[in-house]
Amino acid sequence: MVLPTKVPTGDAATAIAVLNSAAIDVFFMTIIYFYKVDQPYGYFSNFSPHAIELDGQHWPTVEHYYQAQKFVGSNFEYLVTKIRSVTTPELATEIGRNPHHLPSADWPQRKLVVMEKALRQKFNTHPDLLQLLLDTGTAAIIEDSPVDYFWGCGLDRSGKNHLGSILMRIRTENAPSPAHKNLE
Repeated sequence: MVLPTKVPTGDAATAIAVLNSAAIDVFFMTIIYFYKVDQPYGYFSNFSPHAIELDGQHWPTVEHYYQAQKFVGSNFEYLVTKIRSVTTPELATEIGRNPHHLPSADWPQRKLVVMEKALRQKFNTHPDLLQLLLDTGTAAIIEDSPVDYFWGCGLDRSGKNHLGSILMRIRTENAPSPAHKNLE
C-alpha cells in the first residue's frame, strides 16, 4: 500500500474507478487510504480508541456504538448494553456480526445515518482528530478494507466507500470558509 497516491480529480467513487482504469488526466489529487488503527491515518478507523458520548451513554469507540445500534428496537436489544461494555471494538464487532443476533428490521435503512451521527460526534469530541481530518485538504479518503465493499473499497477497489465519503463530508462542512482564510 502506498500512501498517498496521485490520481485524477473527482469524488472518491470516481477516484476508485480511475485507479482501476488506464485513464490519465492532467489534474491530480491525493488519495489517502486508511484501514487499521496501527497504520497511517488509523485514527479515521471506527476502531480507533476515541470515546464518544451519544444518546446519554458513553461508548468506548465508534464501532461499539455502531454495532450496538443494530439491535435497538429488536428482540436482541439486551445486546446494546453488552456491546457497550465489552473491552475492545473487535469484541463489539464479533457480537454485532453474530448471525444468531438479528438486527432490527429497519437497520439497513438506518445504518448510514447511525454511522454519520457517530463519526460527527467523534470529530466534535476530539478537536485534534478534526484538525487531522482538515489537514487532509482535498484528498480523497478511502477505507482500504479488502473485504468491505459497502463501507470501504474492497479488494478490487470497486466498493462504495461510504465511510470515506462521510469523513470527506464532515471535513468539507468543518473547513474554514475562504473568507475566513483571508482574515488570518
